[in-house]
Amino acid sequence: MKNKILLFSFLFLFPLLVQAQITVVRIQNGQIYLDTSSTKKPLQKGATFKVILSTEKLINPKTKKDLGILYNYSPEGIITEVQPLYAIGKLPSISGIEIGQEAVVEKMSDPIVSTTGKAVTKEAETISKHKKIVYEPVEQEIISISSADVTAPGADNIITLDTKKEIGVWNRKGEELEKVLSYQLPVRTTPISLSAAPLRRNQTAELFVVVYDNYLARISTLVLAYENGQWNLLETLPYFVKELGCGKDKQIWGQRAFVIADKPGNAHEILFEKNKFTMTGATLNTQHNWLTGLNLFPTKDEQDPSLIYISRHGRINLNLPNGKTTENKDFSVGAPNRVKYKQEIVKFYPSLQVIQSQGRSQIAAVENTAKLGLLSDSFGKYESGKIHFLSFEKGRLSVEDTTVLDGFVYDTACTDTAILSAEVLPDGQSAVVEILK
Repeated sequence: MKNKILLFSFLFLFPLLVQAQITVVRIQNGQIYLDTSSTKKPLQKGATFKVILSTEKLINPKTKKDLGILYNYSPEGIITEVQPLYAIGKLPSISGIEIGQEAVVEKMSDPIVSTTGKAVTKEAETISKHKKIVYEPVEQEIISISSADVTAPGADNIITLDTKKEIGVWNRKGEELEKVLSYQLPVRTTPISLSAAPLRRNQTAELFVVVYDNYLARISTLVLAYENGQWNLLETLPYFVKELGCGKDKQIWGQRAFVIADKPGNAHEILFEKNKFTMTGATLNTQHNWLTGLNLFPTKDEQDPSLIYISRHGRINLNLPNGKTTENKDFSVGAPNRVKYKQEIVKFYPSLQVIQSQGRSQIAAVENTAKLGLLSDSFGKYESGKIHFLSFEKGRLSVEDTTVLDGFVYDTACTDTAILSAEVLPDGQSAVVEILK
């Protein structure tokens, strides 16, 4: 009933959310020309817009009642030039855009205050100083990603986990990825997360694959290694496991799942001792957050690292050792990755990464753009995303830089040189992206 109310509310309020409806009249050199002659309010440079790619009726399958129209949008674009009767905009991709399609202006640009104190527009936010490498899309919906030496010492493979329960091990080959290994997870499991590190001090890494057992309603982690030309299941750990840190410095942490209802417990570093993997290392108070949505953040004024985490409503929070807390309210993260545990929907937020940039610590966090507005929180429908880089200065968390993506993101990883992610594109394929530090 709650979901039906939300759906009705969304459809009823849709006309109120749209500030203007405009038409695509030309597509030239990657730019979209929009007829704005009938808009009541003039557009502004930096406003955001989306093109309506298609529509469909939403019908209640039981009552056959017509609930209204669902809109399928393009990724969010930016207005770059405004003239009296038309405007020019840019989209992350013009795939599927045709002359005559309608577009909606959803939000006028709000001034963003930079670290220098100078106001900049939303357009400036999308021009990132971080270079990125985008590999050719693959026929998978990737939900987790990592990087390690799997096939051989120094291989620096990319490892992926997809919605069809397949682990893929890839080599970089120019602008493409070449799959060299794969492993299929058990049918009864739902894949959640993937990590990789050489805890046994071998020359190659072990994979830590978190799955949800749909029959037993529990979370466990499969520890895999590729040795002597075959996959070996080394151990099954009865807890949730995730990597924290970047590249050679990353550590593997584990936490007990569902300690309090659908909440997990504190985390412990996983070590390989006495020929087995055990949670015997350092302890981390997770504040009952899953390891996918938190990290340790060093601060200038504190000797101990702070806890950075995503709250249940999707905001970034920083807990300082002195007990103070600060929250960033510029955006909400969104959690495409989730499982149903008993009567609850358990969300696994995209990982927060902490990098060093010009001698300062920065947080790399994902913002996913909802596809169905109010319904996204219930069903996890997303269409595009961004990766924001935040800094902590003068007691505040502020967005300093943003990389715009063509698809939404389940999770990220951190290498010695880049933030690693896989953007899920509108056609269901995934493009692996490396955002250089």
